Amino acid sequence: MTAPRSPRPAQLGPLLARCRLARGWSQQRAAAELCAAAGVPTLSRHEVSRWERQRRVPGGFWLGWLAVVLDVPLVTLTEAAAGTRRAGATRAPGPGRTAAAGTRPAGRTGPGRTDGTRAGGTLGRAEAEARRRPGKGL
Repeated sequence: MTAPRSPRPAQLGPLLARCRLARGWSQQRAAAELCAAAGVPTLSRHEVSRWERQRRVPGGFWLGWLAVVLDVPLVTLTEAAAGTRRAGATRAPGPGRTAAAGTRPAGRTGPGRTDGTRAGGTLGRAEAEARRRPGKGL
């Protein structure tokens, strides 16, 4: 017989922070341990912070290494990550964000643009060509 599941799975951010602090590690140390284990030198303490604050949820690659480094069952981290994703953003939208993640206000064609240009003010090659030759649309 299996143990009954809790009605609400743990959120990943607080779980990661508890596991890290139980080892007496800083976010910098956790990032260094992850880099050493995974052989990837590019993970910083900032990313660990984002995971703990639930600004981001690590994917399968990092969940696997987190399980190894923090000595936590992978299924525990995977369920917590899924619960965090299902819960969505529990915080108020920040500057430049809309309430629905991944959506953009109507009428914008590029990040923050309403004038038809892309970020940086440049058009794609096909779009620029179409504008130079009226009547020859995309």
